[in-house]
Amino acid sequence: MPENREWVVIVGATGAFGSVMVERLLGKGLGIVAVARSAETLAALAAKHPGLVPCVADIADDSSIAAIRAALPGPVRMAVHGPGVSVAGGVLAVDTQAMVEAVNIKVGGLLRLVRAVDSRLAFNSRLVAIGGHYGFEPTAYAAAAGIANSALVNVVRQLSLAYGERGITAHLVAPGPADTERLRRVAADRARLQGTTVEAVLDAMKAESSLGVFTEPGQVAWALEILLAPEASAMTGSSLMLDAGRRRGLP
Repeated sequence: MPENREWVVIVGATGAFGSVMVERLLGKGLGIVAVARSAETLAALAAKHPGLVPCVADIADDSSIAAIRAALPGPVRMAVHGPGVSVAGGVLAVDTQAMVEAVNIKVGGLLRLVRAVDSRLAFNSRLVAIGGHYGFEPTAYAAAAGIANSALVNVVRQLSLAYGERGITAHLVAPGPADTERLRRVAADRARLQGTTVEAVLDAMKAESSLGVFTEPGQVAWALEILLAPEASAMTGSSLMLDAGRRRGLP
């Protein structure tokens, strides 16, 4: 591999969003360090993309810091934190431990990733958290995800202040729901509770968007490509809403 190659670290690389990010950013000539908990799914991803560096690590645990740090082959152009968390129900019913785990994965995980890559960051490097739109627009059935993603907004702002003097920027990308296997499992649970069909639930979810659509994983990968531009440094600490018009509030 080229000695001067820049690298992108992607936590959650084997998921529906992460796998598309991997493909798109490899196409830009960047190296990829793919982080996930499953050695099996990482091996499958690495077989599909020769040159990809797999890193088995649980971002919910501090041991991931050393694991990711040891896997880094070179300078880090971008670090992307994109693991998903359980929907886990509304605020009156959600298990408190599920809430704690969601915050640990989203907020604790982002800080672990940042600490792992810190010594490999350079001027114009990017720190990116993927946080769903429920962090801005709460719903009755996703309390843990909403609260954890909302906390990411504050953490990204703090990172933008902490890293600003080094010319390193921090960003939040907030997609709406995508038509993935995970979303269909959620829809199936809601359909059983409501006595309706999965397709009816999915249609209702689409109707929450002003465009009547789900967000596509490729659109999130596109946002990462945009953030790689030098001009994107003007957006540090800000949130990119890719929710297809689900947010109703201001600002």
